[in-house]
Amino acid sequence: MHPDTRKQLIEIAALVVTQVGFYFGLKYLMANMDPAKRKRKSVEQQSSKILGRLGVEQLVLSDYEQIILSEVILPEDINVNFCQIGGLDHIVDDLRETVIYPLNMPQLFTSASGLLGAPKGILLYGPPGCGKTMTAKALAKESGATFINLHMSTLLDKWFGESNRLVNAVFSLAQKLEPTIIFIDEIDSFLRDRKSSDHEVTSMMKAEFMSLWDGLTTQEGSRVLIMGATNRPLDIDSAILRRMPKRFYLQPPNARQRQQILGLMLREISLDTAFDMDALVKQTDGYSGSDLKELCRNAAMVPIREHMRLLTKQGGLSSISHKASVDAEAFKLRPLMLSDFAPVEHPANSQETVFE
Repeated sequence: MHPDTRKQLIEIAALVVTQVGFYFGLKYLMANMDPAKRKRKSVEQQSSKILGRLGVEQLVLSDYEQIILSEVILPEDINVNFCQIGGLDHIVDDLRETVIYPLNMPQLFTSASGLLGAPKGILLYGPPGCGKTMTAKALAKESGATFINLHMSTLLDKWFGESNRLVNAVFSLAQKLEPTIIFIDEIDSFLRDRKSSDHEVTSMMKAEFMSLWDGLTTQEGSRVLIMGATNRPLDIDSAILRRMPKRFYLQPPNARQRQQILGLMLREISLDTAFDMDALVKQTDGYSGSDLKELCRNAAMVPIREHMRLLTKQGGLSSISHKASVDAEAFKLRPLMLSDFAPVEHPANSQETVFE
């Protein structure tokens, strides 16, 4: 071989080796510099764990569906059921008949006309603190359905078009894991009235959401339900309200309902023999369920504070380390009295317009 030819071949070979090394080196460097790599790996591990608990390890999911899967809450992780909800018996019964039964027994709710089955959307609305979110949790627990607690932050992405793909993943994942309940708390902040001043990304995301939501109605036997909760129902887009035909108004509890709620909250608390429940019910007129819980919590702390102050005066707390275990049974607390239930500050319940 001519020496010049050999020299040219060596130079070409060296150039090829250099370029190949540069390519793989750059690829390795970019892979390790990817800021989303760690997050993506964490999402994959979390989604794999959730799929294992659902018993569908072999389910094939896209990257976007894996992100949405991190929003799934399993029924066994929810510690609220219908028995713990006081004063909403009529709503609980309606939810059982219109949601739980059709989702769990679809064979009994099928017809050629498509009139039977669960509604595609449910709205829980009313003043703050009246049990909307708690009712949604209990529904997920009692129904045994896959519960997707959807957050706005999960759908937003800095890259154009990614939010629409995530919205698409919400519905595709829900269909793969049905029966599924997609819950959106404070739905008015996400699907409020559309205006010409809305950002393009937000408008596109809302349009994508409504388009896919309507697509569910064309699939016979689909067991995907969207549930929203809000205390500002009039701010929700009218097109969204049309897709939520079943609406439940959770109003502040009346006297009978307050008595039921207080009975549930104080059922394991020692009460004074002269405790007057009727007087407490009358005293809490206008309180929401959340206000009643805070009232009971403050009252339950009163005997503990009194006992701790007594021990402090006697010097009994000086020998207790912050790491030491304290036997709760050693504390002899007095029963709760009506005077322990001091009024708590609570905002006036807003009078939302009730619509059917």
